[in-house]
Amino acid sequence: MSLPDVLKRGDDFLSQYPRTSPLWQLGSHATCLLTVGISKLILKTFYNVQLTHFERLETAIDRSVSENRGLMTVMNHMSVVDDPFIWGVFPWRIYTDLDHIRWCLGAHNVCFQKKSLATFFSLGKVLSTIRFGGGPFQGSIDASIRLLSPDDTLDLEWTPSWAQEEKETPQQKQMSTLTKLAQDYTPPVKRSKPSWVHVYPEGFVLQLESPYANSMRYFKWGITRMILESTKAPIVVPIFSTGFEKIAPESAAGTKVERYLPRNFGAEIKVMVGNPINDEIIEAYRDEWKKLVEKYHDPKHPTDLTEELKVGKDAQNLRSRLASELRAHVAEVRHEGHNLPIEDERFQSPQWWKQYTDSEGSSDPAVRFIGKNWAVRRLQKFLNEQSDAESSENDTKSDAKK
Repeated sequence: MSLPDVLKRGDDFLSQYPRTSPLWQLGSHATCLLTVGISKLILKTFYNVQLTHFERLETAIDRSVSENRGLMTVMNHMSVVDDPFIWGVFPWRIYTDLDHIRWCLGAHNVCFQKKSLATFFSLGKVLSTIRFGGGPFQGSIDASIRLLSPDDTLDLEWTPSWAQEEKETPQQKQMSTLTKLAQDYTPPVKRSKPSWVHVYPEGFVLQLESPYANSMRYFKWGITRMILESTKAPIVVPIFSTGFEKIAPESAAGTKVERYLPRNFGAEIKVMVGNPINDEIIEAYRDEWKKLVEKYHDPKHPTDLTEELKVGKDAQNLRSRLASELRAHVAEVRHEGHNLPIEDERFQSPQWWKQYTDSEGSSDPAVRFIGKNWAVRRLQKFLNEQSDAESSENDTKSDAKK
């Protein structure tokens, strides 16, 4: 269930580009097909690709249409080429309709640092996401919630129980919703079905040396908002991949040439699609969320998230448990589908990763990165540039006052 202001912010974020324009849609579809085509060419020419249980994803796509529900795929993140190369693994037939092509989130400082790049990635159905300081309540998350919410379910916006009007018959409710959509509302994205959103909940690429290779970080809270706050529960499908890290090992990060050259030709790329997470599990978490909204909403402004619903102990606990649940399902595909050993239990813990990152690895020297841990703030060049710019601006203002 969603709150009206969250959906509105999602609409505003998506409206930054003319996504309802036929010309934009044509360019978007062309951009996606070109990217998929190049990915397929590289993978089929140089690598050995194994795709397992694709029928589970295809069935989920069909269910998204028949059940009028959004689709979310959740995948581990081992390489900078996970996206777009993952889309070169799947058959062409799922890309014939622009609505069936996934949306995903991309780092603002990488994909949107220039206007030309921003336009290209936006045409490719990528949402700009701020990785340092943006948190789970930023525009791309609100936009993802909106994309996962079918256009004809906006009447499912939450209102306090004391403010709900007498229930209409299903027929009356359907007619009033259709009338509202037809007369008062134009969706920011022209589509014929609820959207598919693909996420990498770890937030950063993770490549570790043996014996911890193919492990995952903890999952961040943004993904839990998408599940809890969409107007209808999305279909959630876990995916696990190995091999993309061989195409782009992090040991080449920072180099001017090697970083962009594929290597390890002939390496195996394995992608396995897991079973969709049981709807009852997802609905149980959504029921908890609805109770929290009823308990902690602001009677004077019931259409938006309160601080308690953002950072309160109960809300944080719910998001943490749901994030852990989602990670466990991806880990199950990792273990059973790829015959990999069970992960070190510490890697499930956000607290362990925070200590490890803050200490830049010294808290546990036995866990060694291939390349760098990009979650370390000091390593982010764009943050240093922003800090220098802000300092310069503050100095200028200070001088002006003297």
